[in-house]
Amino acid sequence: MRIVVTGSLAFDYIMSFPGYFKDHMLMEKAHILSVSFLVDSMRKMRGGVAGNIAYNLALLGERPLLVGAAGSDFHDYRTWLERHGVDATGVAIIEDEFTASCFINTDRANNQLVAFYPGAMGYDHTNSLVARGLTGDDLVLISPTTPEAIERFAIECQQMGVPYIFDPGKQAPRLAPEHIALGLKGAKVLVGNDYEFGMMARKLDISEEELIASTPLTVITKGEQGSLIYTDGHLAAAIPTAPVQAIVDPTGAGDAYLAGLALGIARDLPLDVTGRIAALAATYAIEHRGCQEHWYLRTDFATRYREAFASECPLELLRSAEVA
Repeated sequence: MRIVVTGSLAFDYIMSFPGYFKDHMLMEKAHILSVSFLVDSMRKMRGGVAGNIAYNLALLGERPLLVGAAGSDFHDYRTWLERHGVDATGVAIIEDEFTASCFINTDRANNQLVAFYPGAMGYDHTNSLVARGLTGDDLVLISPTTPEAIERFAIECQQMGVPYIFDPGKQAPRLAPEHIALGLKGAKVLVGNDYEFGMMARKLDISEEELIASTPLTVITKGEQGSLIYTDGHLAAAIPTAPVQAIVDPTGAGDAYLAGLALGIARDLPLDVTGRIAALAATYAIEHRGCQEHWYLRTDFATRYREAFASECPLELLRSAEVA
């Protein structure tokens, strides 16, 4: 089974301002606001939901096919992904655009000023899954990107009979009810956090219980409370969190979780094992600043799995050669 990951690709520009934004703003002059902040550090980091998921899948031993759109500045990012085992041949390069970019400036009180430029992501809907030789034995992960791209990938999977995981994520508030309903129509798995499920249920004018029962497999993540996995609307497994060595940055933890979930589903592992693999994968992201700054050997992952859950990690997880 091939795992295909669709969704956003982006760069995150993380900046730190050593003072407080409020000390440089005159609220009585807010109608003509013009301020400049001299930051003392900036890091350019690889991101985007699809890129993060694909990277984590590669760490777990898969060779996922990444399908998305990026700009002319994507070369080094592509090299990074390919070096770690991601098939990036599905990334369309938009030569006259930049890869989507998020500029985040944080002050000493953790207040943030954020600017997001979608760039090449706006062309994601021009990509296609049709000519990629997918069959019912493959698995597509539809993760957040533009509503037009989400709709296209869902329709193509339905037409080709390819099972897919539907994860609207942070795009759930932006998606129209018809887009959500279309995604649910042929989904094998629905994934979201507690808030996103409430948002989707409200948009569809149904109860959360009805939403949970709308797909064969449903996964709700609840942060520190772990996650719940349902089959046909009935609770099948309550997944605990894995012990975290240090909470550094929760950004990207959900993407790492999705990678573990997709791996378990693709390999037809038991649901409780699948959820625990996903939970442990998420901890590595939490323990590092940035979404693709963590790395591990799969033998080390198996050891930590055993220590966290007092059971053996499935041997299938170790079948591939270690990442160089």
